[in-house]
Amino acid sequence: MSPDALPEALLDHIRDLHSGPDRGYHGWTHPLALLALLPEVEDQLTDALAVRCAILLHDAIYEPRRADNETRSAELARELLHGVIAQASLDRTIALIEATKAHAIPANLSPDDAADMAIFLDMDLSILAASEEAFDAYEAGVRHEYREVPDTLFRAGRAAILESFLDRDRLYMSPWGLERFESPARLNLRRSINALRSG
Repeated sequence: MSPDALPEALLDHIRDLHSGPDRGYHGWTHPLALLALLPEVEDQLTDALAVRCAILLHDAIYEPRRADNETRSAELARELLHGVIAQASLDRTIALIEATKAHAIPANLSPDDAADMAIFLDMDLSILAASEEAFDAYEAGVRHEYREVPDTLFRAGRAAILESFLDRDRLYMSPWGLERFESPARLNLRRSINALRSG
């Protein structure tokens, strides 16, 4: 199923939600990049529609200085997709979006839903494994979203966030993500942390 299978007016609205001068990395290009990865994994997914909808809506609401973006995006997804997709897929979409807050898989999921969530969360972090040029553009986009934060504070905070990723035993949870992204992501993280810490 392509994103065009959703009503055109709804897709236009979702696209508009990702626009605006405050968006740096978390603009429309982010879900488009994740959608481009779908052909690699679609045959591994139990509910590809739920994953596709979560890709489109997981950052529909994004205000960098708020801590409830994921919850608000999930609530918006429930509102926008009610009656548009089957309830079971909608429930999975909500769970996928909410999981982006901690980037962890809840223990109570079925094996199939957990496997889908692992792939979706790995897709969301795929930018960490991008080429140096694309990764640096991502970091610049994040800096834009926090442009009101003084440089010294931003560098310290951003380095701490990236170090918390690097400290994980593994960044990616699915076999696909681990093989596809783990090594280049760690190289990018180390390079960016060194740049942030050196000023």
